[in-house]
Amino acid sequence: MKRIVMLLLVLVCLLSACTRDSGKKDMETGSEHADKGSSNGSENNDENDSVNPDEPGWKQDTSPVALDWYVHASWYTGEWGKSLVSKYITEKTGVDVNLVIPSGNENEMLNTLIASNNLPDIISIGFWEQNAKVLMESDMVHALNDLADTYDPYFFKVTADGSSAWYTYPDGNLYCYPNESYSPDQMTDDVLLKANQTFVVRKDIYEAIGEPDMRTPEGFLNGLQLAKDYAADQGLTILPFCFQGIGDMGSYAFESYIQNFLAIPFEEDGQLVDRFTHPEYIRWMKTFRQAFEKELITLEPFIDTAAQVEETINNAGYFAMLREWTSLEVANGLIHDQDPNRIYIAIDGPSNANLDKPLLYPGGVAGWMLTMISKNCENPDRAIRFLTYLISEEGQQDFFLGKKGETWDTIDGRDQLLPDMIDLLQKDYTKFTNDIGAVDTYWLMRNPVIVNKWRPEYPDYIKQMIEWTRDKVDTTQGLYDSIDPPADIDEGIMLQKIKRLWGRVLPELIMAESDEEFDTIWAEFIAERDALGFETVQAYRQMQLNDNKAKLNQ
Repeated sequence: MKRIVMLLLVLVCLLSACTRDSGKKDMETGSEHADKGSSNGSENNDENDSVNPDEPGWKQDTSPVALDWYVHASWYTGEWGKSLVSKYITEKTGVDVNLVIPSGNENEMLNTLIASNNLPDIISIGFWEQNAKVLMESDMVHALNDLADTYDPYFFKVTADGSSAWYTYPDGNLYCYPNESYSPDQMTDDVLLKANQTFVVRKDIYEAIGEPDMRTPEGFLNGLQLAKDYAADQGLTILPFCFQGIGDMGSYAFESYIQNFLAIPFEEDGQLVDRFTHPEYIRWMKTFRQAFEKELITLEPFIDTAAQVEETINNAGYFAMLREWTSLEVANGLIHDQDPNRIYIAIDGPSNANLDKPLLYPGGVAGWMLTMISKNCENPDRAIRFLTYLISEEGQQDFFLGKKGETWDTIDGRDQLLPDMIDLLQKDYTKFTNDIGAVDTYWLMRNPVIVNKWRPEYPDYIKQMIEWTRDKVDTTQGLYDSIDPPADIDEGIMLQKIKRLWGRVLPELIMAESDEEFDTIWAEFIAERDALGFETVQAYRQMQLNDNKAKLNQ
């Protein structure tokens, strides 16, 4: 099957080659950007004879050049060319960036770009995305090590050995480089030892209803009911519960997120376990069903757009949420300015029968987004040099802090943002990202191991959520990243069908009218899942897990 898919992709690419130039022109949207052809690889034919492995390659050529950078995240709002940081970096390196962001479904846009051979110069995509492997295994992206050998061997000085080893293919090539990547041994750093997954409640309501224990199913339902009743008495428009990440393949909150809260293990005696059939997971899924039956979970979280959910959060319109604290930074700031008592705080949430601490995901060597350089790139020399710059400590500092004297300085022996920058960051995040563009605005190649030493101290209403996660991180979870099969092999096709089945069944389970109906739907789901090849998928995952352990020598 893989061979057939590859042949089809090649055929599509050949048929569309004649339309490549016109199609690419259509995608270039930034009229303010520099002329893309103002610098090209032909000027650098002799560069492999002159490159200095001890000198960053970008310094060799800072003439204007524009690079299209596709970001596989429709929610990303970063812009290039208006903020101080982006202007500074373009002025310094000569590289102007045209960020290409999907306006709708990311996969539909990327599939179109792949099929029409119109891939932008640089591509960033989540490591878990099936198209990530399609790109790397379909000869559509450069081997970064080859480009580095030719144009910028300094690349090998700034990349981390563990991250490179994790993503080096059996053919010996490195086709992508991750952001947010760190190995388990780096998790010993207290700055990194935190997680993102939280269970939060609105502080004023939680305190008004007596701070109920919401770790058990009974306590969880009771807490939501008390909050609902309180809101009704006070005339507040509040939805009792919201969760993160609903889509046609399920909901992040109702999968690994809640399984981590329940401390369900990934493996036993070296063998992967099916976390979905764990009794604790089923017990809590039935609890969510009961919450829906009692109108403590409403239809809104299932049908609202991301923008509607964000607006509701900004207005403190939910009582409780299974939601990552990083998605609440802006909202908590807005709410805090209006009324500090209404902010969201992290508390102990759904737990297993033993009330064990959650085992939260802190990140891992797989990182988050993988960045690649397309073979359509007209200036691969400039692309690999820019990537090297971004990965380096100099690039990380430029992206995180901006220009010294303008946005940051060395104060009390520490490189840090100027006080007025920090004030703007905390009071008006949108204006900060649009006008300044420092800190987390351009996170595409962010390396926490480097940038966290420059990170401003969080305000208390953010710090509380972070501190809550400190003693609950599971530093071993990175082992289980990247174990799903790619979409272009039989196991991957099976998994896609299983995920779509789950996406259809999940709302049915939560909206079932009784536990008996839940059991019936559940049994049918498990049977259909098995018929679609679940055991084959698990065997593939086990093989990948064993490979992951070998990469990390565990």
